[in-house]
Amino acid sequence: MEKIKIAVVGYGNIGKAVIEAIEASPDMRLVGVERRNAAKTPELGDTEIVDDIKKLKEKPDAAILCAPTRMTPDIAERILKLGINTVDSYDIHGGIWDVKSRLDKVAKSSGAVAVISAGWDPGSDSVVRALMEAAAPKGITYTNFGPGMSMGHTVAAKAIKGVKAALSMTIPLGTGIHRRMVYIEVADGYNFEDVAKEIKSDDYFAHDETHVIKVESVDALKDMGHGVNMVRKGVSGKTQNQNFEFDMKINNPALTGQILVAAARASLKQKSGCYTLIEIPVIDLLCGEKEKLIRKLV
Repeated sequence: MEKIKIAVVGYGNIGKAVIEAIEASPDMRLVGVERRNAAKTPELGDTEIVDDIKKLKEKPDAAILCAPTRMTPDIAERILKLGINTVDSYDIHGGIWDVKSRLDKVAKSSGAVAVISAGWDPGSDSVVRALMEAAAPKGITYTNFGPGMSMGHTVAAKAIKGVKAALSMTIPLGTGIHRRMVYIEVADGYNFEDVAKEIKSDDYFAHDETHVIKVESVDALKDMGHGVNMVRKGVSGKTQNQNFEFDMKINNPALTGQILVAAARASLKQKSGCYTLIEIPVIDLLCGEKEKLIRKLV
């Protein structure tokens, strides 16, 4: 079996988790990593590291994008134009349709496939929400995150001027309402109150109760654990009081990396264009022969 050739763009927490998931996947192999500071990744041994994916000796079948969310659409467009599939975990829920529409045109013109918002939320949780709604078309679903570290919110806080280091914790308050606890180290020359105001006005935080706390060391607080609890109460046919619940406690980067790798596999089975996970057959995410998977899982 010829293995799927994967490149990883970015080498932070998610990038490292993606590489581990690739190494554990029998149908994939890592052909290289793109990162801005290509010279400083000694722990990757013989893996080819470049500052532009075009410089890789082997053209990847798919590139898994592990850069900050707000950079992702531009990176995806650049790589799709090379005829390489892209997979990302873009997580600004309100912007997903616009990004999908933009990348769909680029992917189709290049004969490539983009899978966007393919982490665990949005991503695998989106699939669970869709199944819950299929089971009870009328009703309400509450998605409660945490308690745990939010990767996207942490990256967003780090990007604020005056933030030396940051950690954003998500605290569920119930019925889909959350509190954001943002712990920061303030860079020299910046006023804490001004930095905190900027964080609270950022779109990542502006819609939730947000508390910004100054600390001596963010590293002393870090814990990659996270979780989600989804509850739907609704109607099946004309029968009321159907209740569904999905709950998980996870290591955030590890699960994000695993779903991204599964989405990269699925990308090779789709027609050119841009997809979210709810548009892709679930079986396409899995490694193995279709017959064996159906006999095992159905």
